[in-house]
Amino acid sequence: MKKSSLLTAFLCSSLSLLYAQDKNKAEECFKKADYKCAEEQYAKLAEKEQIQKFQSEYYNNLGTAQRRLGKPALALKSYESALKANPLSAPVYANLASLNSQKGNKTKALEYISTGLKIDAENPEFYLTRSKIYDSQGKKDLALNDLKQILTFAPDNIFAKTGLANLKKNSGDLEGALKDYNQLISEKPESLLYNGRADVYFKMKKSKEALADVNKAISIDPKFSHSYVTKALVLFDTAKPKEACENLDKAVGLGYEKAILADYYAKCAKK
Repeated sequence: MKKSSLLTAFLCSSLSLLYAQDKNKAEECFKKADYKCAEEQYAKLAEKEQIQKFQSEYYNNLGTAQRRLGKPALALKSYESALKANPLSAPVYANLASLNSQKGNKTKALEYISTGLKIDAENPEFYLTRSKIYDSQGKKDLALNDLKQILTFAPDNIFAKTGLANLKKNSGDLEGALKDYNQLISEKPESLLYNGRADVYFKMKKSKEALADVNKAISIDPKFSHSYVTKALVLFDTAKPKEACENLDKAVGLGYEKAILADYYAKCAKK
């Protein structure tokens, strides 16, 4: 009887160790932006997991890996599986809202946000996504309110602060947006901020300044995919399509969703 108990304990211990190794491998793949590897690992983990809370997390991560591989339909299914496993997961609602918004289904996105906020009223992702939706709908006041709401419980949230600058940019107040970015960069010179200011310079038709800022953003964080997209736009505008397309490829390789870049990739098509 003792031998049987010891054997069972040994097997359980070995399985737990292997399971932990699989999880670590999945996380490592994700950190390295090897999303194909992450997709494979999280798919295995989600299939094997018996505890619904953890299964939901694996499906959620699987969906994000698939999204960055340019597989939005599969990502949507994974997020829906994550929600089914844990209907009270705020991060899953946030991802479903974001993906539906990008796919153009703003109504569905807002429904997910509304439900998600009942679970976690201080999750910045809900307000950030909703603010972008409101901005796209011309509801500037509502977009502004959502960003300000984030700062009431997360005063240092850099995405909310850049969102406020971007609202000015999108409304045509480029000087106001530039002033905001200058202030933010003086406080905390991060890749996201240099990339944001580069986009403002780009819209101001200041290609030299835009390129300098986006190169600074890349030097700070070479894995920030958005910077390569911004750089591609500047290069297209300065009649350097080959280099521009190379930067689009870099962005996609780092997880930027290729479907969003379809219009830009059309300029890369061989004629």
